[in-house]
Amino acid sequence: MHPVLQQAYEKEMTEAVAQYNAGDLQLAFFQLERAHILGQSCPVEHARAHWWMLKVGWRRRDFLEITGQIPRILGALLFSRIWVPIGNPGGARVPPFQSMPVPEEFRSILKQYGRDSET
Repeated sequence: MHPVLQQAYEKEMTEAVAQYNAGDLQLAFFQLERAHILGQSCPVEHARAHWWMLKVGWRRRDFLEITGQIPRILGALLFSRIWVPIGNPGGARVPPFQSMPVPEEFRSILKQYGRDSET
């Protein structure tokens, strides 16, 4: 992962973990979705976002999120380098193979430092 993209990803993850620790699970999940979009082309970062989504689901006692994140973690580790649905926020209430619009603030960083520029 390019250092600029890594820094953006870590910023979102740091905020997500802080919100999780503060008990604001809704905001934590929102930040995790943003981190997911940035890190989904890298297996470890992708799986890490899903792991934290699973943790949020567990604290919420959200059965759908818990059961939806387990296969997503495995898929992230196995398939992130092959193909990902760009812009997908990664939550269990979103189809796992559906691409979605990338948030405006991430478009340039992903275009410049995303998977296509790492060759």
